[in-house]
Amino acid sequence: MHLPNYSDARRREDKDYKRVDFEFSEEIKNKYKGKTFFLKTYGCQMNEHDSENIEALLMTLGFSKVDDYEEADLVLLNTCSIRENAHNKAFGMLGRLKHLKEQKKDLIIGLCGCMAQEASVVEEIMQKYKFVNFVFGTHNLYQLPEIIDKAVSESKQQIEVFSKEGDLVEGLPVVRANNYKAYVNIIYGCNKFCTYCIVPYTRGRERSRVKEDILKEIDELISSGYKEVTLLGQNVNAYGKDLYEDYTLANLLEDIAKKDIPRVRFMTSHPWDFTDSMVEVIGKYQNIMPSVHLPVQSGSSRILKLMGRRYTKESYLELFNKIKKTVPGVAISTDIIVGFPGETEEDFLETLDLVEKCKYDNAFTFIFSPREGTPACKLKDDVSLEEKENRLQRLNTVVNKYFLENNKKLEGRVVPVLVEGLSEKNDMYFGYTDTNKLINFFVDRKIEVGDIVNVKVTSAKTWSLDGELVE
Repeated sequence: MHLPNYSDARRREDKDYKRVDFEFSEEIKNKYKGKTFFLKTYGCQMNEHDSENIEALLMTLGFSKVDDYEEADLVLLNTCSIRENAHNKAFGMLGRLKHLKEQKKDLIIGLCGCMAQEASVVEEIMQKYKFVNFVFGTHNLYQLPEIIDKAVSESKQQIEVFSKEGDLVEGLPVVRANNYKAYVNIIYGCNKFCTYCIVPYTRGRERSRVKEDILKEIDELISSGYKEVTLLGQNVNAYGKDLYEDYTLANLLEDIAKKDIPRVRFMTSHPWDFTDSMVEVIGKYQNIMPSVHLPVQSGSSRILKLMGRRYTKESYLELFNKIKKTVPGVAISTDIIVGFPGETEEDFLETLDLVEKCKYDNAFTFIFSPREGTPACKLKDDVSLEEKENRLQRLNTVVNKYFLENNKKLEGRVVPVLVEGLSEKNDMYFGYTDTNKLINFFVDRKIEVGDIVNVKVTSAKTWSLDGELVE
């Protein structure tokens, strides 16, 4: 049994991990043939990609996937701890599974992901959710087959959560969510320790994959017909810092852009590590999509300092304007937190002022959610919930105005769209533009999911576009 420990998780030591190739134990391959599984994923794109690996591991064990958890022999929750809402959803699901297990005594229940890295969560599961068969964390996903097999054979709760990162395991099997868009991990973890953020504790320090493994994976995706890859990392801009002296994300983006792949994206960026060379490379290559997610979190330099973000409002705006100037037609999105401890009305007005200057194409806005174990959790929270909700509403009114304004600028223009599938609207398809905007469009000829087609924007809404297929 291994239990999570935040003190161990916080340590940042010299590189002591190595690259290893994954090997599946032949003894348990297909051992659970005929059994079924249900996998519920919460949180970010990294979690979604982890679930693609988890599905493949379960299928190699012999499990087959079902879409209804009540029909499954195994239910696994891949959890998120970034905000309290995701926390509550996972525990709510565990409550429903408790009732299900009372009816199905042989039901296997597991929990993994970022919540598993929290000591308080594991302690609560051990005390109040003893029906959960196994728990494992973000650092040992590759051990899932052995953990499940041990939980079944020993008939007792297995807790296997490492607080320190292990080796970088290459060659994990994967079941992609679709056949034309793919996530590719390039770096794990984060060293920034923003005062409100739990990620450095749950995902560990920054660990980059070697460029050869990444480029090989890209080549395999291209040969399989993939049209779009998204490079993933908790702080993707820090890629290579732990491995190379002179090879960065800018170099990796350029190497990938030179390949025969129509669309390249990356997320999530920290403004601190967004270099001039990155900006130049994004502007240089047409297949690097003109869509950048650039989280600001607050427009107040005072609050940014309390958050540990290590940039000011002024330096953020300088970077923002540099990207806008260098990357033609770029759409920039962001994250914003309101109600951080100590945020005054003046601080909040600074945030509104920044939004008025940046006119974001999209923004993910949140009320501050204290996470146990982070420095911000210990700060005096002197902003009432009523005031937080009021500020969020005022902020959303402003950002929504610019969402619509930016979308309106596209009316009458022809944009490239990667076709995702049939829309819920009759006789329409949907897809995403190069700037990552959702568009529903009419067609007058046969097209296929995964095609990149030209679509004329006929009307714009706040959250989406309508259009029609053109030659």
